[in-house]
Amino acid sequence: MIRKWNVGIAGALVAMLLCGSGIARAQYGGAKPAQTPAPSQTGTTTPAPKPLTLDTAAPAPVNAEEDAAFKAYQDSPAADVKKKIELGEAFAQKYPQSRYLPIIYNTLTSAYVQTGQVQKMEEVGDKEVELNPNDVQVLAVLGQTIPRALKSTKQDPQTELDKAERYSKRAIEVTPTLPKPENLTEESFTNAKNMTLAMAHSGLGLIYVQRGKYAEAIPELEQSIKIDPTPDLVNYYLLGLANLKTSHFEDAAAAYTKCGAAPGPMQQACQKGAEEAKKRASTELSAPK
Repeated sequence: MIRKWNVGIAGALVAMLLCGSGIARAQYGGAKPAQTPAPSQTGTTTPAPKPLTLDTAAPAPVNAEEDAAFKAYQDSPAADVKKKIELGEAFAQKYPQSRYLPIIYNTLTSAYVQTGQVQKMEEVGDKEVELNPNDVQVLAVLGQTIPRALKSTKQDPQTELDKAERYSKRAIEVTPTLPKPENLTEESFTNAKNMTLAMAHSGLGLIYVQRGKYAEAIPELEQSIKIDPTPDLVNYYLLGLANLKTSHFEDAAAAYTKCGAAPGPMQQACQKGAEEAKKRASTELSAPK
């Protein structure tokens, strides 16, 4: 898995948070797209690495042309996201019943996040969830990204939040039950699960913040930060906001201070949040935990 930050647009998210007009972010940084392991370089066909999922797709008859197209997709450099998207879209259009579609949809979902194509991300992600209901990586990516990109879509906000909540909760439910794929080490498997869970808890926490359920948001955001090896600064900001709204002033100041220590477009907003939390802690009674 990789982390893709768009620092400039992260600042726009902070502005939206502060003005209360909504919380939007997919291209607004932080989502961690899932990467499939590198394909084998031997033989005439490429073994299909499976996404983290309980689902197993029924294999279709082997087609040499289809296998070659899939190998070309797998062998294209991960850094060339535009090329990856072009090959993936062409493959899905030409082979709409392919046994490789779960892998294509899984990686396309992440590629669309990286390129800020929110609508396409959601469309192909929904297709993958329909085809592969337990693909926890896609569930988590959608669960986190949909509420962060709410203002960039034309969908009904409540419908979108309901879907994101289902996806996040499903990812949290299924991920701990996954068997380890043969092509992953224990360490890699644990990291993949933790990063998936971190996204899902982050998404759920953001949904609760957007719905004004600040007390419910706090444990979700805390869990996301706890298990994420490189915690998302936006989660610290949201945790500070949720604690401030519930009158946990010391906890709010601590969370804001964390994100305020990092240079970037969020720094000023986080520092202001920390100052407000400390001021209120000195003049108001904090709520019990």
